[in-house]
Amino acid sequence: MKTVDYFNFKDKQALIRVDFNVPLNEDLKVTDANRIEAAKPTIVKILEDGGSVVLMSHLGRPKGNEAKFSLKNIVSKVSEVIGVEPKFVEDCVGADVKKAADELESGEILLLENLRFHDEETAGDEAFAKQLSELGDIYVNDAFGTAHRAHASTTIVAQFFEDKCFGYLLAKEIKSLDKVLNSTEKPVTAVLGGAKVSSKITVIENILDAVDHLIIGGGMTYTFIKAQGGKIGNSLVEEDKQELALEILKKAKEKGVQVHLPVDSIIADSFSDQASTQVESVDSIPDGWMGLDVGPETLKNFEKVIADSKIILWNGPLGVFEMETFAKGTIELGKAIAEATKNGAFSLVGGGDSVAAVKQFGFDDKVSYVSTGGGAMLEMLEGKSLPGIAAISE
Repeated sequence: MKTVDYFNFKDKQALIRVDFNVPLNEDLKVTDANRIEAAKPTIVKILEDGGSVVLMSHLGRPKGNEAKFSLKNIVSKVSEVIGVEPKFVEDCVGADVKKAADELESGEILLLENLRFHDEETAGDEAFAKQLSELGDIYVNDAFGTAHRAHASTTIVAQFFEDKCFGYLLAKEIKSLDKVLNSTEKPVTAVLGGAKVSSKITVIENILDAVDHLIIGGGMTYTFIKAQGGKIGNSLVEEDKQELALEILKKAKEKGVQVHLPVDSIIADSFSDQASTQVESVDSIPDGWMGLDVGPETLKNFEKVIADSKIILWNGPLGVFEMETFAKGTIELGKAIAEATKNGAFSLVGGGDSVAAVKQFGFDDKVSYVSTGGGAMLEMLEGKSLPGIAAISE
C-alpha cells in the first residue's frame, strides 16, 4: 500500500482530498475538529518535506453556492489545528484557482472552496476532475469518509496522475479493517447493534467468515427473538425480515460462529426517558411494553465474550443510548471493550451511532481505533471494493 511515506515532497505540490465535512454551529464556527485533526499528520509530513499542499473537500449537501456551506468558515480552525494559515480561494476550478495554486510556495497551504458547489463533483465528471488534477504534482487521497463514492475528487481525478498515494488516515483505516477481516489472532468478535437487520444484513453475511463470535444488540434484537417464537410486546420489529434472521442464525451455526443474542431487556411502557421501566426476559415482553436496552444478565454474557476476545469490531449501540435511562448497556459494553483493549485486544469502532456513543461516554481514547467513515466502513465490511481506494491501488 503506497502512502505519503513513499514520496519525498520537496519542491512538489500535493493535491490532497481531505474530509473536512465538519459540523458548524449557528455562528458558522466548527464545533468538532476531529476530521481536521485526523488529516494533520499527512499535511504536516508534506510540508516538512519542503512541499506545498492544495486541500480539497466538500462540506454538507449544498444546493448551489450556499454561504453556510463555504469552506471559508473553517479557515481559522484549519489554521489553528495545522499551525499554518491556509490561503483560501473562492472556487475549486478556473483561472483564479489555477493562478493561486501556481503561486503557492513550499510550506504553504491552499484551501479550495467546497467541491459540491459544482454538480460535476458528485457526478464524477471527467473534465472537472481534469481541472482539479492540474493543481498538484502528486495526488493524495486521505478522505476515508468519501472513499465509497466515485466522485470527481475521490476517484476520477486519480487517473490523471502518475504519482498517487494514500494519506496516513486512509491507510490506517484500511489496515484497521483488514486486521478485523483477515485476522490470524483469535477469537474475533463483532458487536452489531442498531435498529434494523436490513441495514446490517450484507455486513453480517460477509463477516461470518471472519469472526468467531457475533454479538447482536439494539433494535434488531427483536426481529431475531420474534422469528424464534418469542413475545416482544411493542418492541421494534421488521416483520418481513424474520425468515432472514433465522437464515443468518443457520448460516452462523454452519460456519461455527457463536451468535450471542440478549436474554433480558430493560423494557419501557413508552419511548421516553421518563417511562416506567422494568427488567424482563427478552422473549416474554408484555403487550404495551417495548425493549429499549439490554438487561443485566445479557451484559454479563456479553462482557465475558468481550474479555476473551483478541480482535473486537463494534458497530452500533446496544440500546437507545441518547436517553439516559437506556444508555447503560452501551456504556457497559464500552467499558468492557476498553478493558479488553487495555489487556492487549485490538478494538475497532465504526459507524455513526457507535462513534457518537464512544465520544459521548469518553471511550474514544480507550479503544484501538475509531473509524472516521460510517458508510465507507460498512461497505468495506460488506466486502465491497471502494472506488476511492481502488483508484489508487490500481
